[in-house]
Amino acid sequence: MNPTPAIFFIAMLLALVPQNLEAAKPNVLLICVDDLKPTLGCYGDSAALTPNIDALAQRGVLFEKAYCNQAVCAPSRNSLMTGLRPQTIGVYDLPTHFRKAAPDAITMTERFKKAGYHAAGLGKIYHIGHGNIDDKRSWSTPFWRGKAVSYADPENVAAIKPDAKGKKRGPSTESADVPDDTYRDGVIAAEAIRRLEAYQKDEDQPFFLAVGFAKPHLPFVAPKKYWDLFDPNQLPMPEVKVAPVDAPSFAGTRGGELMNYSDMQGLKKVDAKTTRHLIHGYYAATSYVDAQIGRVLSALDQLELSENTVVVLWGDHGWHLGDHGMWCKHTNYEQAAKIPLIVAAPGKASGVKTDAMVETVDIYPTLCELAGLPQPDSIDGLSFANVVQSPSDDARPYVTHVYPRGGKIGRAIRGPRYRMVEWKVAAAGPETAEVELYDYQLDPLETKNIAADNPQTVTALRAQLALQPEAKPQWKPVSQKAASKKKK
Repeated sequence: MNPTPAIFFIAMLLALVPQNLEAAKPNVLLICVDDLKPTLGCYGDSAALTPNIDALAQRGVLFEKAYCNQAVCAPSRNSLMTGLRPQTIGVYDLPTHFRKAAPDAITMTERFKKAGYHAAGLGKIYHIGHGNIDDKRSWSTPFWRGKAVSYADPENVAAIKPDAKGKKRGPSTESADVPDDTYRDGVIAAEAIRRLEAYQKDEDQPFFLAVGFAKPHLPFVAPKKYWDLFDPNQLPMPEVKVAPVDAPSFAGTRGGELMNYSDMQGLKKVDAKTTRHLIHGYYAATSYVDAQIGRVLSALDQLELSENTVVVLWGDHGWHLGDHGMWCKHTNYEQAAKIPLIVAAPGKASGVKTDAMVETVDIYPTLCELAGLPQPDSIDGLSFANVVQSPSDDARPYVTHVYPRGGKIGRAIRGPRYRMVEWKVAAAGPETAEVELYDYQLDPLETKNIAADNPQTVTALRAQLALQPEAKPQWKPVSQKAASKKKK
């Protein structure tokens, strides 16, 4: 018998194997959660009830030292999608669309589109509102926001009234005995499941599905059953109720966002009873969104898509729950800057935690590497795919983030032990800066700014921060008069 035909046939099959493997690009499910701090069971919060996020952590790598690039929605989400820090783009506010300042930026989903992926976005990915809009270039199909009521209780609907800027606001909380799909996050979860079902029918089409949930963002609205999970008297209350000693007066936040809600308007101080109720609301809203995330992840499993899908859970920034006497985000402090981040990738590490330090901008290049795409050029992010494979590996020696306040930009650098914040006007000399320094080994609750007593540490951290380009000022449109002068 002549073996040549058989050998030739086997060789042909082997030649096809790499091509088939290459064609099986991993899908991406990116879950973005608005205002979610690490008040999660998997992060060690014994009061939290978040079984679905906890289960995801068992399937992947949990990052214990992940930080946003700015603790406010639009700039943080711009960083996620572009891999560029706010100080690189020059956009720190809610209304300015990032493409006005960085028109040539190639977003994360835009890059995946060019690599043959179908990219779709649901709920809240970019910040849409306050004059800001979506980015059509980022998606293969029109972005889907989803609609639902903000309040189900007629009394709360009746309580809606304009805030100081004329925007209609209802109460800061709601506990109504209604189904999950009454509110927007339930509607978003249902749509995400429909999209996954459609993808499952087309095995040859890799997808990048970005699902953005709204809670636990204010108002703290969730079905009553999630409120009933908690005894409010057993929930943790803030330990430190005043701003750090010797910190600049402008470095904190007065929680103006919270004070816009109809039941909070005119309130000068949040008392202990209201604090407890708001914390109860935050935990209830977190459990509610956890349940919606669980619905999506269960569908991913049932549709047998999990084995070839990278799942990322990301919170856009943290949140002050009365600590330092502060509410909402809008600071450079730990409670506002630290975020939850879980990456579950097929064939990579699972059920482990890592101390590797990462920033939001790093997610973009990491997903590119995990998907086998070329690394993007000219971004601030660095891939931490090595940590997803080997959680004991290092990522960055420091992370940096920023917050503008009172005409100054506070650039922060956070290492394993210290955070230093340099406050100054953009492009001003370093001698004009006010500085904060906190030691998280000796003072994890940030009770005192120790910059004045530790000049060597400040100098070393400022030298590291100086390796980055100077922060750009907030982008502003060029007037016609200025533009004509520039042409001349």
